[in-house]
Amino acid sequence: MSSRGGKQKKGNVTSEQEEEEQPLQAVLVADSFNRRFFPISKDQPRALLPLGNVAMIDYTLEFLTSTGVQETFVFCCWMSNKIKDHLLKSKWCRPTSPNVVHIITSDLYRSLGDVLRDVDAKNLVRNDFILVYGDVVSNIDVSQALQEHRHRRKVDKNISVMTMVFKESSPGHKTRCEEDDVIVAMDSKSKRVLHYQKTQGLKKLQFPMNIFQHGSDEFEIRHDLLDCHISICSPQVAELFTDNFDYQTRNDFVRGILVNEEILGNQIHLYVTQDGYGARVSNLQMYDSVSLDMVRRWVYPLTPEANFTDQQGQGCTHSRHNVYRGAEVSLGHGSQMEENVLIGRDTSIGANCHISNSVIGNNCTIGDNVVLDRAHMWNNVHVSSNVEIHQSVVCDGAVVKEAVRLNKQCVLAYNVVIGPNLSLPEGTVVSMHHPEEEEEDDDDEFLSDDQEVGHSKDKTRQKAFNPAEVGPEGKGYIWKASMNDTEDEELAQCLWGLVLNPDPESDSESEASEESQDRSRSVSPEIDDVNAFQLEVLGTLQRGLEENIVCDNLVLEINSLK
Repeated sequence: MSSRGGKQKKGNVTSEQEEEEQPLQAVLVADSFNRRFFPISKDQPRALLPLGNVAMIDYTLEFLTSTGVQETFVFCCWMSNKIKDHLLKSKWCRPTSPNVVHIITSDLYRSLGDVLRDVDAKNLVRNDFILVYGDVVSNIDVSQALQEHRHRRKVDKNISVMTMVFKESSPGHKTRCEEDDVIVAMDSKSKRVLHYQKTQGLKKLQFPMNIFQHGSDEFEIRHDLLDCHISICSPQVAELFTDNFDYQTRNDFVRGILVNEEILGNQIHLYVTQDGYGARVSNLQMYDSVSLDMVRRWVYPLTPEANFTDQQGQGCTHSRHNVYRGAEVSLGHGSQMEENVLIGRDTSIGANCHISNSVIGNNCTIGDNVVLDRAHMWNNVHVSSNVEIHQSVVCDGAVVKEAVRLNKQCVLAYNVVIGPNLSLPEGTVVSMHHPEEEEEDDDDEFLSDDQEVGHSKDKTRQKAFNPAEVGPEGKGYIWKASMNDTEDEELAQCLWGLVLNPDPESDSESEASEESQDRSRSVSPEIDDVNAFQLEVLGTLQRGLEENIVCDNLVLEINSLK
């Protein structure tokens, strides 16, 4: 008996050692599965958009590598060939890379749930893994979070299936994205999540009574947390997505785990840090904030002059007031780079220009008497003289003619031409793709790359450009959000996370609708569905006890009730 116990103890130690010796894995989802960056992302996937003149996916891979990840599975769908080509040419696919990158592409991915179900089907993960999107920028040390996650799973017999990483951040902070804002109730000691709810568009919050009766001595309700979109997952996460076909997002997963916690016994925990930087570039408001944080060195050691991507010619010099200059930069007489300015290589700037809080890409040409304030100019952009650009994005190959003013939150997509002598109103989005293409793309949004290229050529109609909108020499079409599209609420939001062309009467209408929703909740609230589900589960359990049904069969039957 004693020798058997000794062997069992030795076996447990060996299995724990083997688990620790397994390489740390990560799943990187290089697709957002939404249109928040349209029409920009019609030409380039979001993961490859430049942030501080570096593709966003490179920041995510650098974060994972610095965390100790040794194997990363990159899942691509939209324009997967572009992402694959970028990675194959990068340092991540070199034989010397400490982080082995596997690129997995499919035209069938429609959500995070599809990706994780594929992870389970292919049996890719063996132990705990890190789950991130390809637009996450972070320097947070998650080793402590990983250690706590593993300790909980060892002590509580694998009850904890996920640990979400959050950072303390006051409400209204510029790096807190409104559409990702959450309020969390958690156990103060164990950090177990008791309630998790997004707050966007809500004026009232409802909390289930069970969080006040869960037996803990102390719990917290927190609204001072920034979701870093970094999750430490157990292998069971992929299995749970397979078992629950209705899980499409992480939010679906969290909600499902919390609703079924008493039945299935799974739990989710938080890791809250006060140090480091972590944010997801979910819209251009976040893009603007994260880009300037990068220039201001808040994401150290991921700084512009570090050249962590190890690309030839990407280095730059850093001088006071956070001014960065790449190689072969030409600066005209009387031009001033005031503060927080990054200029890419081979860029020429004319005389008497004033540039502040801006990022300029490679091989750009800027004329005389130009004012740039919070401007984000990508590569090969041409700006003529007497131009003003304020908090706007100008994509690759765009041309801004003389005496043009871009007011706040304008977007010039790829190869657009604007001007001359034109002032674009705030929030104007101009693209070479006609907005009608969007309606035609609804049925085939996720085409393969070969199909997409041929299809787009067929649809490129030479419709007349409107000189009143883009100027007498302009090329491009004005994009506007469709306020009648109810298929997905995010389609009614512009790139900056705000509603385009809002109706002044909509506020009163929305308040009236909220009141009607509050009244309707008393008739058919979401809680009624939960109560009905609980009654069905209770009946199933009672029948299982009476008929002595196997527990595994009961679990399958309860899952089918959802």
